[in-house]
Amino acid sequence: MRVKAANLTKKTNVIKWRSHEPSRIETFSDAVFAFALTLIIVSLEVPKSFDELVETMKGTLSFAVCFALLFNIWNSQNIFFRRYGLKDEYTITLNAILLFIVLIYTYPLKFLFVSLFSQGKYMLHGHEMHMILPNQKPSLMVIYGIGFTAIYMLFYLMYRRAQKMADDLKLTPEELFESKTFANINILCAGIGILSITTALLLPLNVVGASGYVYFLIPVVYSTWFSYRGKKRRRLFAS
Repeated sequence: MRVKAANLTKKTNVIKWRSHEPSRIETFSDAVFAFALTLIIVSLEVPKSFDELVETMKGTLSFAVCFALLFNIWNSQNIFFRRYGLKDEYTITLNAILLFIVLIYTYPLKFLFVSLFSQGKYMLHGHEMHMILPNQKPSLMVIYGIGFTAIYMLFYLMYRRAQKMADDLKLTPEELFESKTFANINILCAGIGILSITTALLLPLNVVGASGYVYFLIPVVYSTWFSYRGKKRRRLFAS
C-alpha cells in the first residue's frame, strides 16, 4: 500500500525513489498509525436503541476528518522514506517522536472535531451536556496547535537531514533544490500552527474558535509556495 500510495505523486516528483520496499521502521510506523485510527473509533459501543444509533452516526463526519488528517501525515512520512530511504539514527529518532505525537494527539484530535460537528454538546441519559466550557476553548486550540506545529517541524527536520546527507544520497542539484522546497513548506505550515496558537491566546473567549480558521491558510500557502518554487526550478534547470 505504501508503494501504491507514493506512486500517486511519483510522476510529478523530480526526486527519484531511493527506497522501493517498506523498511522495518516503516512497518512499525504502519502499526502505530493503525493503532491511532483504532483509538479514534474504539470507544464507540454497539447502539442499544435507534436514538443511540443516530447519535453514533453523527460522529461519522468527525471520524472522516480525523482519518483524512492521519492519512495525510502517514502519506507524507511514506513519501519521505520512498524518496530518501534514510535509516540513520537521527532520522529514526525523528520518526519515533513523530509517531509518539500522533498517538498522544489522537484523542485531542477526535475531541476537537467531535465537539466542532456537534456544536460542543452530547446526549447523556436523555440530557444535553456540554463537552467543553467557554474558558476551556483557548486551551483546546492551543493543544491542537502545538501538535500540528510539532508534526510539521519534525517533517522539516527530516527534510533538512536529507539535505545534509545530499552527498551520501547522491542528490542531483535539482533534487536538492526540490528537497529544500519540501523542507520549507513544512516550516511554513508550522508557522501557521504558531499563528493559530497566538490567535487563540489573544482573541476574546466568545470568538476564540475563529483561531481555527487560520488553518484555511494552508491551501493558499501550498499553492503560492509551490507555484513560486516551480517557476524558479524550471528557470534554473529548464525542466
